[in-house]
Amino acid sequence: MKLNEKQLAQVDRQIKRLVAGDSYYGKILKEKKITGVSSQEEFEALPFSSKDDLRNAYPLGIQAVPDEEIVRIHSSSGTTGKPVIIPYTAKDVDDWAAMFARCYEVAGITKNDRIQITAGYGLWTAGIGFQAGCEKLGAMAIPMGPGNTEKQIQMMQDLKSTVLTATSSYALLLAEEINKRGLKDKIYLKKGVFGSERWSEKMRKYIKDELGVELYDIYGLTEIYGPGIGINCEKESGIHYWDDYIYIEIIDPKTGKTLPDGEEGEIVITTLVKEGAPLLRFRTHDISRIIPEKCSCGRCYPRIDMIKGRSDDMFKVHGVNIFPSQVEELLQNVDGVSSEYSIAIAHDDEINKDIMILTAEAEGRVNFEETAKKIGEMFKSKIGVTPKITIVPVGTLPRSEKKTKRVTDYRDN
Repeated sequence: MKLNEKQLAQVDRQIKRLVAGDSYYGKILKEKKITGVSSQEEFEALPFSSKDDLRNAYPLGIQAVPDEEIVRIHSSSGTTGKPVIIPYTAKDVDDWAAMFARCYEVAGITKNDRIQITAGYGLWTAGIGFQAGCEKLGAMAIPMGPGNTEKQIQMMQDLKSTVLTATSSYALLLAEEINKRGLKDKIYLKKGVFGSERWSEKMRKYIKDELGVELYDIYGLTEIYGPGIGINCEKESGIHYWDDYIYIEIIDPKTGKTLPDGEEGEIVITTLVKEGAPLLRFRTHDISRIIPEKCSCGRCYPRIDMIKGRSDDMFKVHGVNIFPSQVEELLQNVDGVSSEYSIAIAHDDEINKDIMILTAEAEGRVNFEETAKKIGEMFKSKIGVTPKITIVPVGTLPRSEKKTKRVTDYRDN
């Protein structure tokens, strides 16, 4: 999907603004003697930006406007080393709220809804993003923040929340608790808007059934405003993204070459109107594809497919590249196995060999030994490695109020 004339002009304006300033990216563009773009070819010749750049620019080297125009900063979650800090102008904050409100509208949420927000507040973009979009829409915000499951469920009943926003991990925890307490008939939820991590079909079905809600995947990342730059519609056939604010291209993660629409690769995002920290060709590491066809819902906003995972989520065992999405796809085809699993990888010095241990949950009605054997056989035939497998009862593995860490690698990298 090529830039249209308006988008090309917006990118050109961003470049000229950066070059005129003294920000981190302004200096890079000056060094490369880039002064603007007037064609798709010139755009695709622009250098990529990355999270490493943002760390190198720490704390506020990326800022592209004077201090007096910055009204807020956010920082990304789950990073190691230096955090990534993103400054926002008042217009950035308002644009983000407008995009988020649009997401709620696509999900069929109105000002009559009561939105229970369980995502984290503070430097993280999630909680405040969900709330700003809710207020822009005119719905009732119930800003619970994460944790305190007892109070979450009490407020859900007493305030008759109709929408739950959460990570999929915390939505699973709440669904399990509501199921355990037999409260399904005492809650009023109609919709769930979940983001920040990919989730398996098995987890999706459990949450949908136990909470009795329609599910919506919201997309975004701190570097590009935060959650709210896209969401799936009622047709559940990909994520609509707001191309009046961002431009998305898909690249081959190895070569950096832009791929044709329909081909799977890494999502690269350019902010078209962002003021505080504009980003050109930002590599997200999220894996998806642009869906070329128009959505049957009738909306004109373009779509990307559901996020398959991240290029940097890949881990290697015995020379085989493995993605968590492959593990989830395999487990969802095993009878009685839940969506929850964990993988530990270590090196056994005695035999000079890497060891992979998979712990998966299963319902009590199935034979754990046979289930482990079946998973092992499927791993060997479909993925090409044979892990050591432990089956535990459903509910044994820890649940998370934020994102769930699936893979722990103890090897010296």
